Amino acid sequence: MRPDTAGARQDARSPRTAKISCSNLWKIYGDSPDRYFASGLGAASAQERVDAALEDGAIIACGDVAFEVPEAAIFVVMGLSGSGKSTVLRCLSRLVEPTFGEVLLDGENLLDATPRRMIEIRRHKMGMVFQSFGLLPHLTVIDNVAFPLRAQGMSRSKRLRRAAEMVELVGLDGREEAYPHELSGGQQQRVGIARSLAVEPEVWFLDEPFSALDPLIRTQMQDEFLRLQKQLNKTIVFVTHDILEALRLADVICIMKDGLVVQIGSPPDIVLRPSDDYVREFTGDVPLAKVLCVDAVMDKPCLTGTKHPVVGTDMLLEGAMQLFDDRTEAIDVANESGEIVGSLTPVQIIRALYREGEDRH
Repeated sequence: MRPDTAGARQDARSPRTAKISCSNLWKIYGDSPDRYFASGLGAASAQERVDAALEDGAIIACGDVAFEVPEAAIFVVMGLSGSGKSTVLRCLSRLVEPTFGEVLLDGENLLDATPRRMIEIRRHKMGMVFQSFGLLPHLTVIDNVAFPLRAQGMSRSKRLRRAAEMVELVGLDGREEAYPHELSGGQQQRVGIARSLAVEPEVWFLDEPFSALDPLIRTQMQDEFLRLQKQLNKTIVFVTHDILEALRLADVICIMKDGLVVQIGSPPDIVLRPSDDYVREFTGDVPLAKVLCVDAVMDKPCLTGTKHPVVGTDMLLEGAMQLFDDRTEAIDVANESGEIVGSLTPVQIIRALYREGEDRH
């Protein structure tokens, strides 16, 4: 299978420049955590630092975290409560000060930035959405969305015009003068998303933004999120504890446990090649049809002269399976140039799902 395909919504086959990268990133809570990185421990391994900190009763919120987020990619950090995923997100934006390490945004090390410089970066380059909507109850929808632009010093007419565009983008046009208490939970989250996008951020940080919503609304918000990403092409770091949400949204998934990175890979890699029992337990019940793409299981083109439905190479099996009916014996798979490069039958799908399912257990 092709390891760099996350679904029908994006094309990750071409290498992309890293927009954000972090290396040797640590956040330790305890007495004088800097001592674990003193000159005498310069050659210490990550595990030796972990052992020393734990022996002292310190808490390792994140340890030796390293990854790159490609430009315009959705990078999902996931794990159980206490795994360190939210701490990593906050370290990237320096809402939490890292104990040690390096965080680069367009090559600039944010850990060297002055407080004033960080304020400027957050105001102009970063958008943030959290589980708590954080709307100002005394402001209308339009004024809530315009609020960060006010902090930038933008004139009222310009910020209201920009805010109106964002309200329309998230599908809330007509509710500009409503107050937060007059909105549903999903509508309130849309306001939060619009507000974070109003500053036209280069990177977008989202910390479990949909976890407080009912399941149906949550699915709708995921659809909305993917629609916005297709339109805006933001570089996104998205935190969740839900493996199905991660698989649906991510180009790349980073799984964490006890503050440490356990595995980083594409959704198919995570599901089909789990690095250990922890990841295997996360993914064991994941429906493979939601992860595998048609080009992972297709056979040579079925040249019978019969016209078949045609799908792209990166369509998920889940979507392709819906195209079969009593009159459809096969589905043709076409590349970006429209050339038929393979075909898919129901028997191939059944065999592939069974074989892959056996291999990952």
